[in-house]
Amino acid sequence: MELTVECQKRAEGSKPNALRRSGLIPAVLYGHKGAESVAITINAKTVETLLKKHAVNNTLIQLNIPDISWSGKTLLREVQVHPWKGNPYHLSFFSVATQDSLEVEVSLHFVGEAIGVKMEGGILDPVLTQLKLKCKPNNIPEAINVDISNMHVGDALHIHELQLPEGAIPIGESDQVVVSILGTGGAPESAEKTA
Repeated sequence: MELTVECQKRAEGSKPNALRRSGLIPAVLYGHKGAESVAITINAKTVETLLKKHAVNNTLIQLNIPDISWSGKTLLREVQVHPWKGNPYHLSFFSVATQDSLEVEVSLHFVGEAIGVKMEGGILDPVLTQLKLKCKPNNIPEAINVDISNMHVGDALHIHELQLPEGAIPIGESDQVVVSILGTGGAPESAEKTA
């Protein structure tokens, strides 16, 4: 899902705290003209909506800056939050219009109920909850479903075994464990029966 965000070029000499008091959040856009960046401001209510629906490094955002006649697809790269108030303090966007591929972080959703948990008394041990991927800007998955329903105690699922969207390449070790089913550490069933 893509969101369109309207923003303005930040006036030179404007103080970040004064902007925040007037209901604007300072932000910056990188990569819209090579290494050049532009300071912008976004309405605080818009930022609130944006952060409820979208995660950092995961979702394409259409950014419109009428003051400089620029509009394009971006990724929200960083959100700085006030240390004790917890409200957004500063945002960083990265233009992806000229990018062939991007590095993004995608949530892993475990689906199904593992046989090893349901029938064998094991414990689900999710090692990763997010996965870094390289993919095209228009092909960023919102999440990756990981089917655990056929896993038994002692089984482990690795990155190279995941069903990824077409063209998505995992970043990192392909033999990294994503999720496993641990035994409870008790005596094997056969030993209990003979005792």
